[in-house]
Amino acid sequence: MEEILKYLPNNIYILITETIKQNPQTKIKENAIEIRLRNNKPVIIKLPNLDIVIKYDVTEKDILYTLEKLCENSIYAYKNQICQGFITIKGGHRVGITGSCVIENGKIINIKYISSLNFRIAREIKGCCNKILKDVINKDNIYTTLIVSPPGKGKTTMLRDLIRTISNGIPEINFRGKTCGVVDERGEISAMYKGIAQNDVGIRTDIIENINKAQGMQILIRSMSPEIIACDEIGTKEDVLAIKYAVTSGVKGIFTMHGAEMRDIRANKDINELIENKYIEKIIFI
Repeated sequence: MEEILKYLPNNIYILITETIKQNPQTKIKENAIEIRLRNNKPVIIKLPNLDIVIKYDVTEKDILYTLEKLCENSIYAYKNQICQGFITIKGGHRVGITGSCVIENGKIINIKYISSLNFRIAREIKGCCNKILKDVINKDNIYTTLIVSPPGKGKTTMLRDLIRTISNGIPEINFRGKTCGVVDERGEISAMYKGIAQNDVGIRTDIIENINKAQGMQILIRSMSPEIIACDEIGTKEDVLAIKYAVTSGVKGIFTMHGAEMRDIRANKDINELIENKYIEKIIFI
C-alpha cells in the first residue's frame, strides 16, 4: 500500500495514514482492495466487505497532482495508457481513469477533465490454482482450458497463478515447465512496468502487452514458439479466430471470460463455436 500512497497529495496521504492508525481492527493496509478519488467526493478505501469513507472532498487540483505523479510529470508520455483508461505503476497496481473522452474516427484519442482515479491494489495469491491443477494438466501437457467467472471473482488471479505454475514446472508430479506466451492486453496479468513484469508469471513466460488479443496471439506464435498461450477475457470474433489459429498450430491455451453458468457461454455464439468444435477441452467455473 505504501507504493500507492506516495502518489497521493500530502493532505490525502495524511488523512489515509491517520485513518489506518485509528482503525487497527480493520487491517486496512493488509485488506484494502481499492482507493478511489472522485472529484468533489470523499476518499473511499474499499475492503472486501467494507467501504471506509474519509470525510474530505477531493479537489480537481488533488486529481491533477496525482495524475502528474503517476505520469512522472509527463502526461503526454502516458497518453496511450490514459486513452485505454488506466495506468500501470510499479508493484503491478493499476490506476483506473475516467473523465470526458475525446473521440476521433470512433477511437478515444484523449481523456480530459479527469473526474475519477481508482487505485486497484495488486496482490498475487500464489498457490490459488492448486485446486484446479488436476483439471488443467493432461499428463505432460495441459488441456486447452476456459476459466469462467463473474467480474471480480478472481479469474485473472487464477489465470496468473496457473501460468506461473505451468511455466515453472511441478517437480512433485514430474511436470516439465512449459514455454508460455501471455497476451496482456490491459496489463492485468503481468503488470509490466518499464519492461519488467511486476507479477510473477514464471521463468519460461514471454509477455506482449498493449495490443489486442488476436494480434498478440499471432505475434507470439510466430516469434516466440510458445507451447501454451494465455489471455484474459476473450469474447470477440477476432479472439476466436486467433484461438483457432493457435490450436491448429499445435499450441494449447488458457483463457478466461465473464459468465456465471453454461448459458452465459452459449449466449456468445463465437465462444460457443469453439466449444462445439472442441477447440476448448475443459471449462472451469469459479
